[in-house]
Amino acid sequence: MLQIGKTQHEYLSDGIGQFEKRLRNYVTFTNEVIPVVKMPLSAGADQLKLKEGELILSRLRADDKLILLDERGKSFNSLQFSEFLQQQMNQGIKQIVFVIGGAYGFSPAVYEKASDKVSLSAMTFSHQLIRLIFMEQLYRGMTILNNHPYHNE
Repeated sequence: MLQIGKTQHEYLSDGIGQFEKRLRNYVTFTNEVIPVVKMPLSAGADQLKLKEGELILSRLRADDKLILLDERGKSFNSLQFSEFLQQQMNQGIKQIVFVIGGAYGFSPAVYEKASDKVSLSAMTFSHQLIRLIFMEQLYRGMTILNNHPYHNE
């Protein structure tokens, strides 16, 4: 997973860390933080998205599958999301990279490179909170695929 900026709240970092540990029982997982881009106040959202996009794309390998967490993405329930994960793994993809972007979304270049977009909710959540929600859903998806009882909780 790639994310723009550090998680600032300890309770969210703790929760994310717990799900990272649990996920490693099922898949190889890394969470890379891309530092927040510092730009002059006169720079607009489009310039910020372009710079963040360059940083995101620079961390990808040619054979990575890029999936964006985006409000305009596909919506799934947890079972459907686990099926989506299984479909990705069945394609023999070496690495799936989920990206949580910055406050203004993604640059056109990142959208162009992305294979899919996933929406976690029609509601708006902070980027800080969505990290924890995504980690829980990713873990839940893996437990469903592995018939672990967690997904029934």
